[in-house]
Amino acid sequence: MKYHSPHVSPRLAAVSPLAFLYLIALLVSPPTMAQEGTGATPPGDAVVGQMQGDAVEIIVTGDGRSQVRLAIPQADIDASLSGAFLEAAREVEQTLRDDLQSDNLFNTQGPTELSVLTLSGQRAHDFEQYQSLGNDVVLLVTLKQEGDRIVLDGWAYDLPSQQSILGKRFRGTVQQARLVAHYLSEALHYQFLGRPGIFLTSIAFHSKRDGFQELYLMDYDGRNQRKISAHKSISGYTDWSGTGDAIAYISYYSEAPGIYYVDLKTSQKVPVYREGTLNLSPTFSPDGKRIAFAHSSNSNIDIYVCGRDSCTDPQRITDSAGIDTNPSWSPDGRQIAFTSSRSGRPNIYVMDIDGSNVRRISFDGDYNDGATWNPNTPEIAYASRDKNRFRIAVTNLVDLSTRLVAQGAESYEEPTFSPDGQRIAFTVRRGKEAQIFVMNADGSNWRQLTHEGSNSAPDWSGFAKE
Repeated sequence: MKYHSPHVSPRLAAVSPLAFLYLIALLVSPPTMAQEGTGATPPGDAVVGQMQGDAVEIIVTGDGRSQVRLAIPQADIDASLSGAFLEAAREVEQTLRDDLQSDNLFNTQGPTELSVLTLSGQRAHDFEQYQSLGNDVVLLVTLKQEGDRIVLDGWAYDLPSQQSILGKRFRGTVQQARLVAHYLSEALHYQFLGRPGIFLTSIAFHSKRDGFQELYLMDYDGRNQRKISAHKSISGYTDWSGTGDAIAYISYYSEAPGIYYVDLKTSQKVPVYREGTLNLSPTFSPDGKRIAFAHSSNSNIDIYVCGRDSCTDPQRITDSAGIDTNPSWSPDGRQIAFTSSRSGRPNIYVMDIDGSNVRRISFDGDYNDGATWNPNTPEIAYASRDKNRFRIAVTNLVDLSTRLVAQGAESYEEPTFSPDGQRIAFTVRRGKEAQIFVMNADGSNWRQLTHEGSNSAPDWSGFAKE
């Protein structure tokens, strides 16, 4: 997983190889009803975009663990909708609920919980009703059709003051229904925390569901799984570029394993380095300009670095008697974590990007591998084996304290942090089968993302840069 600054406007991280950089212009038009923090008026009260009353700003302080209690009544869906547009409207509503329910920022109440209330359609009365169940904020949603677009209007109100917090309009084709919902979820999350959520992020992984091990993408919640390579060979072990425009991977397409990347704008598969007998585990630098990888030329395996588009003479940055592999670039671009057997067993080490200042950071277990950096805290997660089963361990780089966040009867491997550092996607192996799960970074709230075929090696995209 590659880091992007949390202080940027959210943009779609990955949609499909062909639409990667262009979907925002197609999807959001106009992008808003009113600017965030202004008093956008509800349906029927005034012209869209007109401001009314005083704006209310809600600030979430502290460590972010205090949840906002959010009421989400049933959406007001235009009664004239039918067919594909009605199905799209329902999908928008359900996706929006799923997004906000999964967001650790919110504690949501939907139509079932709100059914005990007696609503009149009068704002003052209804807002008091929502507040009587302990809610802080209400989100009112309408869905309608304009030409060939489904239109989503969303208004969030602070219940104690009954003042507007946010008003947004998004529109898209019926095929973009889930994206329309994700944009509103993203806007609401950003309004409260001032930084992006993960609703527009994606997870790369590899799957054998079609007979060959190929590259796939899926949305953050496991939906919209699609294949992005067709080498008909063994391909996988992906890593997102720091700019979100490419994914590096290995492939046996030309017999010996080589380093490639897929350009997500053009879908072109670009060879990076195919010399020698072995090339493994590529990782992009945060600026997307360089790639570190493990390489061997009939000798020991070491870590090398070269330019993304010019890799004729890669720079060797490790030189030990052990095997050095699986590099992982730090969020600030100054360090690389990697796996090395130089102490006898595989362990996690960290070094400066020139190969100096090498220090070991894993000491438990008999096999530690697959480091991934938390983008927001000085922590590294990795797979740590004990009694023939891998567990997910997290080590603090300041005091080297280590905690286990996943352990049990199966093997838990290949962790990758979400770009906000709040979740970890990982592989669960049960015999020959492997599936991808996601959990909170503290090890709670597991959910399975893949089900078809054997799937592994997830890598979470970062926040897209402007």
